[in-house]
Amino acid sequence: MNKTFTLKFSGYFSKALLVGIILFFSAFTQPDIASTWNNSGIQVKAIKCYPNPAVSFVNFEFPADYISRNYTLQIYTFTGKKMYEVNVSSIKATLTFTNEFYRGIYIYQLQDKTGKILETGKFQVNR
Repeated sequence: MNKTFTLKFSGYFSKALLVGIILFFSAFTQPDIASTWNNSGIQVKAIKCYPNPAVSFVNFEFPADYISRNYTLQIYTFTGKKMYEVNVSSIKATLTFTNEFYRGIYIYQLQDKTGKILETGKFQVNR
C-alpha cells in the first residue's frame, strides 16, 4: 500500500473519529435550555434546519430567547473542519453554500459563550 495514501487515510480517519467522539459525548450532556424537553422527558430539537437535504443553501431557525444569550452556531464537515460560524443575532440565519461546500454530511453545533455545546444536528448537501 502506498505510504502517502496510508497517511492521508489515517488523517481523515482520525478527524472522523474525533467528530464521532464529540457527537457521542454530546448526546449524553443535557442542555440547560428548558424548552428542548417535552413533558414526556423526550428531548426535542429547538433549532430547525431546512431544507434537508440541501442543494444551494440551508436555513436555521432559533427560538426568540436565543438571540439575547450570545450563542454561536458552528458548521463542521464530517471530518471535523470548521466551515462556518455565526453569532445568533436573529431568529433566522441562512447559509448559502460556497464552492467549499461539497456533497456530504455536515454537523452543526450551538454553543454558549463558554463553549459548552447546547445542541447538535446534521444536514446533508446534495450538489
